[in-house]
Amino acid sequence: QVQLVESGGGLVQAGGSLTLSCAASRRTFSSYVVGWFRQAPGKEREFVAGINWSGDSTVYADSVKGRFTVSRDNAKNTVYLQMNSLKPEDTALYCCAAAGGLRVRPTSYDYWGQGTQVTVSS
Repeated sequence: QVQLVESGGGLVQAGGSLTLSCAASRRTFSSYVVGWFRQAPGKEREFVAGINWSGDSTVYADSVKGRFTVSRDNAKNTVYLQMNSLKPEDTALYCCAAAGGLRVRPTSYDYWGQGTQVTVSS
C-alpha cells in the first residue's frame, strides 16, 4: 500500500510558475511509474504528464508540452511537476497517481493522491 500526498499548489498570476510535489509513503515508490492528472470543475480529468521508474522517459499532454516538466528523486520518494508560463486554463485540482510496471504511460494506476489546487489568475 502506497499513500501519495501532493503539495505546492496555490494562487499564481498568469505567466508565473509553480512546482508541485508528490510524496510517497514508502521507498518502494521507486519501482512505480507516476502520472500527473488534473481536473477543473465541470470538465473531465485529463492526463498531464508521466515519468517512468528511472526518470529517463517522460510523456506530456500537448496542452502543457514545453511549459511543464516532470521529474523524480527516488531517494526522496518524490515526483515533481515544474509548471512554467502558467495560463488561466491551467487552473485545476492536480493529482498524482502511481502504477507498478515499466510503461511510462500505463493503462491504469494503482494509487492516487487527493490533489493540490492550482489557481492561475489573469
